[in-house]
Amino acid sequence: MKTINEKLATIQTQFKSKKSRFNAFGKYYFRSAEDILEATKPFLLELGVSVIVTEKLITSDPFPILEATASISDGTDAIYACAIVGVDLDQKGMQMPQKFGSASSYGKKYALGNLFLIDDTADSDAVNTHAKSLTSVDDPAFAKAKEYIKGGGKIDAIKKKYEMSKEIESKLTTL
Repeated sequence: MKTINEKLATIQTQFKSKKSRFNAFGKYYFRSAEDILEATKPFLLELGVSVIVTEKLITSDPFPILEATASISDGTDAIYACAIVGVDLDQKGMQMPQKFGSASSYGKKYALGNLFLIDDTADSDAVNTHAKSLTSVDDPAFAKAKEYIKGGGKIDAIKKKYEMSKEIESKLTTL
């Protein structure tokens, strides 16, 4: 009879879930919490385990923070993994339930990823290009931004595309 650690190790080493969902905005493929749960189903009866994801609000000040917990149990023993996520109350284009739902989905996905040792180094957070950093005047993007400003462009448009220090912003606005 396998221990809960051995059962979890079996899933961790044999788990396969493709990144079959596409984010058109960021132009990357990713897997969701639902994809991860679907990929674990073949192991449940085979190993005599269940997987559960729960979440709770751990604080609401200065903004809501959710804790998602993924657990695997064989009815006797259990192993848990958590993920902490904040709810972006300023997210534009979303109603309040969508803001919480988005954070909830993200938390569940990462709690499951922590439990099953899913390496997402090339997942959405590693490859997205919609929040680039502009950190140096030697960056080719700085030259483009400089030309954009000289041509009458606004710094606010650049700040929507790039994160930058006050120093870089100052260098762009004092041209």
